[in-house]
Amino acid sequence: MMRVKTAAEIATLREGGQILARVLALVAKAAVPGAKAADLDALAERTIRAAGGIPAFKNFEGFPATLCVSVNREVVHGLPGDKVLQEGDIVGLDCGVRYGDLFTDAAITVGVGKISKDAKKLISVTEQAFREALKVIKAGATTGDIGHAVQTYVEQHGFNVIRALVGHGVGHAVHEDPKVPNYGQPGTGTALPAGLVIAVEPMVAAGHWQVQTALDKWTVMTADGGLAAHYEHTLVVTDHGYDILTI
Repeated sequence: MMRVKTAAEIATLREGGQILARVLALVAKAAVPGAKAADLDALAERTIRAAGGIPAFKNFEGFPATLCVSVNREVVHGLPGDKVLQEGDIVGLDCGVRYGDLFTDAAITVGVGKISKDAKKLISVTEQAFREALKVIKAGATTGDIGHAVQTYVEQHGFNVIRALVGHGVGHAVHEDPKVPNYGQPGTGTALPAGLVIAVEPMVAAGHWQVQTALDKWTVMTADGGLAAHYEHTLVVTDHGYDILTI
């Protein structure tokens, strides 16, 4: 069931979203060659707790970390573990904040040191695919409109959207209805009411869209070993567009 948020709830979500934006800015800056993923995870947790928030992902369904750190072929849900970032890697940084009992969710993908032109293009296309989705979001639009906008842009640039993973409603829980796929047809799926809060998150593969899960039972990777990128923000649907809460 979809849960439209009140003005007071949206105000609280915005406060939590601003904490999350600071966290992602800090960990992105710290994602340099030689950085330990565990240190990035610890930085994220310290920053959230110092601001009065709670890490939304830690212990969620057993997930052991605050920050998902997904490197190169890893799409999402990467465990920090003992990973050490290397020059030329790309790394997805995905985090959630619980603040005032409400949840926000956001992610970015960044390059570690100097990265290849192909990697830069993948990151750029993934971010722009999110912006293409924004162009169609408003009350009355459908999840199919969003998916079509993302898919069309991504495929025009020679990449593929991951199909096994989707965006989602968010707010009272980490995951709420509706599901927000990154592919689809205009006018299909769920119609979006004003006040609905959703996480829109293009996940893009340089190669094939098929994925597999690592032995750690969390990390989702491209099946063909190709690079992947992820970009996400939490936003509220309005009568005439949207309002991003995690910036």
